Amino acid sequence: MVSSVFVVGNWKMNGSVLLAGDFSTELRRIQPELATEVQIALCVPDTLLVSFDLDKKIRIGAQNLSEFDAGAYTGEVSANLLTEQGCHLVIVGHSERRQLFSESSEQVAKKAAQALRNGLTPIVCIGETGEQREEGKTFAVIGEQLLAVQQELGEAGMASIWLAYEPVWAIGTGKTASPEQAQEVHAWLRDQLGSVGTELPILYGGSVKAGNAAELFQQRDIDGGLIGGASLDINEFEGICRAADTLIKRKG
Repeated sequence: MVSSVFVVGNWKMNGSVLLAGDFSTELRRIQPELATEVQIALCVPDTLLVSFDLDKKIRIGAQNLSEFDAGAYTGEVSANLLTEQGCHLVIVGHSERRQLFSESSEQVAKKAAQALRNGLTPIVCIGETGEQREEGKTFAVIGEQLLAVQQELGEAGMASIWLAYEPVWAIGTGKTASPEQAQEVHAWLRDQLGSVGTELPILYGGSVKAGNAAELFQQRDIDGGLIGGASLDINEFEGICRAADTLIKRKG
C-alpha cells in the first residue's frame, strides 16, 4: 500500500506573488519538521509557477494543460511550457473544468497522457454531483470517468498518475463526505485499479480542512487530500500538513 500522505493545494484562480512569497517562507520553516512521507505540493495559476522559493521536496504544479503539443491554440498552455517553468504536477479533469468548460472524460484522458509524455505527474480528478449521488449513480459516473483514463493510458501509464476523488457536492460548499463515505469510494476505486491500485495514490478532495483532515487521512484507502480553499490560508494548510505528519509518526 501507499506509505506516504499527500497534501496538495489547489489555489484555483486565486493567489498573488505576495502570497507565494509568504507561503515559501512558512513552508521552508515547517517542512524540515515533517516526516519525509508527508509529500506537499501546490498547484497554482500558471503566472505564479516561478514565484515560489521552496525546498525541492515540495512540488509545484499547474491546474490544467492542453491536450496538444503546440500550435494555433490561443490561450492554451502546453505540457512542455509547464515543464520549462519547473512544474512537476498538473491537475486534469477537475470538476470545474468538466462542468464549466465542458471537458469530456476522453479529453481529460488525453490531457493525462500528454502530461505523462512530458514528464509531468497528472492528478486525475473524478467525482459525482449531488444529484447523481442521490440517484445512486456514484459508481457508474466515476467508473466511466476512470475507464476513459484507463483505456487511454493502459496499465503502465496508470501506474504513474495520482487519482483524486472529489465529490462535486462537497467542493466549496462546506459539506464534506463523511470519512466512511469517502473510504467506501476510495476502496471501490482501488479495487477497480487492480494490481496498479496498491501503489497509486488516491486523494480525497472536498472541503478538507485542518479540523477534519486527520479523520479523513486515517481511512485505509485515503492517501491524502486535494485541498481547495484551505490551501490559501497558511495556518489551515499547515494544520493539514501537521495532521498528515501526526498520522505518519503514529504509524511509525
